[in-house]
Amino acid sequence: MNAPAPNQAPLVLFVDDEPDELVATRYLLEAHGIRPVETLQDPREAMNRIASNPPAMVLLDLIMPHLPGTRILARLVREHPAIPVVVMTASLDVETAIACMKEGAFDYLIKPVEENRLISSIRHALEVCALRRHVDLLRNTLLSQKLKHPEAFASILTRHSKMISVFQYIEAIAESPEPAMITGETGVGKEMIAGAIHTLSRRPGRLVTVNAAGLDDTLFSDTLFGHMKGAFSGAEKDREGLIAQAADGTLFLDEIGDLTPPSQVKLLRLLQDGTYYPLGSDIPKLSHARIVAATNRNLQQLMTKGAFRQDLFFRLSSHPLEIPPLRKRADDLPLLIDFFLQEACATMDKSGLRVPEELYTLLSVYHFPGNVRELRALIFNAVACHRFGPVLSMESFKEVIQAKRTVPENPEEREEEGPCVEIPGRFPTLKESEEYLVREALRRSGNNQGIAATLLGISRQTLNYRLSSRRREG
Repeated sequence: MNAPAPNQAPLVLFVDDEPDELVATRYLLEAHGIRPVETLQDPREAMNRIASNPPAMVLLDLIMPHLPGTRILARLVREHPAIPVVVMTASLDVETAIACMKEGAFDYLIKPVEENRLISSIRHALEVCALRRHVDLLRNTLLSQKLKHPEAFASILTRHSKMISVFQYIEAIAESPEPAMITGETGVGKEMIAGAIHTLSRRPGRLVTVNAAGLDDTLFSDTLFGHMKGAFSGAEKDREGLIAQAADGTLFLDEIGDLTPPSQVKLLRLLQDGTYYPLGSDIPKLSHARIVAATNRNLQQLMTKGAFRQDLFFRLSSHPLEIPPLRKRADDLPLLIDFFLQEACATMDKSGLRVPEELYTLLSVYHFPGNVRELRALIFNAVACHRFGPVLSMESFKEVIQAKRTVPENPEEREEEGPCVEIPGRFPTLKESEEYLVREALRRSGNNQGIAATLLGISRQTLNYRLSSRRREG
């Protein structure tokens, strides 16, 4: 009998009284990347074995001595309804097949089973089992409103409700073998999210990162799949790719939206059947790594333009995670600012610095195109440039904001920034537009004239003069 490692539930439990059938089927399944597989020759041990360490599915022979498969099927459906049972038997009795399906069998196969038919049935059963477990985990996680493993997210500083929801979703899908797709702007922390997924997956292998940006097809294939000796000029020995290094772990494919069309085809093959070809080899290899992909690009738009394959998109998006940008997580700013200030002060040996209260307001109205990564850089730069006094200077922040006064590219985000100047029936005058901009800057800055002037790109004295002029005219 082939048993999985201790504390590792088998993916498939195969119960059959014929030793040769057990060995041949186990090797066939493992050759197709379905593992671990446990085999059991004595049907009387089946129910105790399943109760002690439930598999994802059961492959069950019907005609066996001591205990027929029909009785095991009935008990399995009654006591473990979430475990799919695929019946495989030499019996051609139609009535038996109908009875098994009515009893609750997931599928009914006649020996000898054609290889593709067997593999397809088992994979379908495993997909259904994974979906059931995913739904149950998601329901339990979201209803609890609490994180079961907050330590896995300790490096991601947030108190925002949407981020907490993302963490709860990660806890629900972390142990799934299906790919996960992380989307979000540059600097939101997609690699840290991938790290949390890997940590909670409990996979014994490593987390291996591949950045697809700038890789042509040959370099992508060599980096990911490796090569054989003599595959190209300079290939003096075999070299395994990163996919092999991620065996039984997680392969994180960053910037997936930059993949070339030929590389997309190779990645699709890997996702479909778990096989890949090292450069210079015509013998496929199996991968047992879980795929997590990430991109800051709009894949829907790329698919519309024909630059990204739809079938690859849907294969990668079994578990989609969208990370909100920093500008939509304003309540995280004080937490992040204080943390980065302490980190910068410790790094540069400038202890005792504190943040002026106005800085929180100033940064709360900044668009942050670089998100958390940009915020950290701004804080470090300000600490490096600071010369005198215990209060951190705001000048470097104001310079950056004035230099990067931009309008969001997304029309939906432009609407969130506030309505434009609209005068019914006519185009607004320059004076009316100016008055609107001044009012809006004061509103966003909480009537802080220094911050409002920064947003408008003028000096505080100029803003005071304009406000005084308006009061005199009024």
